[in-house]
Amino acid sequence: MDLDLLFPGAPAVEVAGLAYDNRRVRPRDLFFCVRGYASDGHQFAADAVSRGAAALVVDHRLDIEAPQVVVDDVRRRMGQAAAIFYGQPSRELVLAGVTGTNGKSTTAHLLRALLEADGRQTGLLGTVGSVIGGKPAQMERTTPEAVDLQGSFRAMRDGGDAACVMEVSSHALALGRVNGARFALGLFTNLTQDHLDFHRTMEEYFQAKRLLFTELEAERAILNVDDPYGQRLAADTSVRAPVTFALERPDADYRASEVRTALAGSEFVISGPEGSARVRSPLRGRFNVYNVLGAFAAARTLGVASETALAAIERAGQVPGRFQTIDAGQEFAVVVDYAHTPDSLENVLRTARELSSGDVHVVFGCGGDRDRGKRPLMGAIASRLADHVIVTSDNPRSERPEAIIAEILGGIERPVDHDPDRRAAIMAAVAGARSGDVVLIAGKGHEQGQEFADGLKVPFDDATVARQALAQARRGA
Repeated sequence: MDLDLLFPGAPAVEVAGLAYDNRRVRPRDLFFCVRGYASDGHQFAADAVSRGAAALVVDHRLDIEAPQVVVDDVRRRMGQAAAIFYGQPSRELVLAGVTGTNGKSTTAHLLRALLEADGRQTGLLGTVGSVIGGKPAQMERTTPEAVDLQGSFRAMRDGGDAACVMEVSSHALALGRVNGARFALGLFTNLTQDHLDFHRTMEEYFQAKRLLFTELEAERAILNVDDPYGQRLAADTSVRAPVTFALERPDADYRASEVRTALAGSEFVISGPEGSARVRSPLRGRFNVYNVLGAFAAARTLGVASETALAAIERAGQVPGRFQTIDAGQEFAVVVDYAHTPDSLENVLRTARELSSGDVHVVFGCGGDRDRGKRPLMGAIASRLADHVIVTSDNPRSERPEAIIAEILGGIERPVDHDPDRRAAIMAAVAGARSGDVVLIAGKGHEQGQEFADGLKVPFDDATVARQALAQARRGA
């Protein structure tokens, strides 16, 4: 492709591919000198040229013998250029973006299931896993970098996908990773404290989420108006065609009532413009009722028949690491959940309490190099809502696990157990459970490793360790 098709007025250069990582540059690639947190892509421009880059996209001219396109913001222009390079693939897909603090993964999986039940082969991009052209795919981020994202959209179309459901993170919105994508629909789940290490304030966090509905102009907006930030979006005249859902507000377009939840799943009544219907879902907890309701509202907005959507809800199983029950025939429940924010931890603990006929045990920690302000908040929530608390390590990254645990304990006013060895903590919680109890292992969910300093990642899966703990408990019985 000619460079001037991506950047009108640019030098006449033939471009064969796009790259933003100098280590992955191939001959005749266009290299984007992206400024990051730890490094600046301009520093690697010479290396990219030595590897065969045909031209550079920069925010200031470099003293390098290579064609250069100077733009105001390399990262933001990268998304637009990638969309053109790959032939605007999102315009050939029914693209649905799911954003919010909690519930993105479950809602995205549900919406994909509802679209597939309608006969539409649907791709998926998200935290737990991705599917491209009907085949599982690995992604490094919740929302891939712009070049990878647009390439994934192209692969979806080439693989027969008619639609795509993707999680859209606040980082991706703020950094312009989804620039150049055209969204048929945007779905907002909720907004609670998280990522304040990046966004600094809740208002800044909200404004990043808002971009999906304003700057990116999603054609339809599906909004949880039980959430105050969802109410703000619904009242925002720049948000196009809002459709609302709620459990508490009778004026919402889609509503859930008569909610009953148990270990076997949930049952409730969905009401909408077409009437009401009782539905059963294998997903547990009031928070999952919101996820089901949002996915149903989105599916109906995209033209899925009510009967098709309701039947698919009843078949859609649990998402790995999202209130995932680990059953080895024991007389108590063991649940693995990704809850890593104050609000999500409170939601899953309240659900655990509803499902328990005995005590509630919780094992959790907080990630290093992330929002430190939530650590004592989560400690206070665990102390208030669980009978037995073990504070442990999550992904400490560059921080000392003991230092993170100390900050969590700062929010707890009663004696609780703590152990930086996550495996030992899980083993102890399971060993201490009795008939009717619920053991909640929170924070990492589906993740397959623990992250330590210098990028070290050690294999670790909460669900696997929970199964090992149950086997050990049986042997010791």
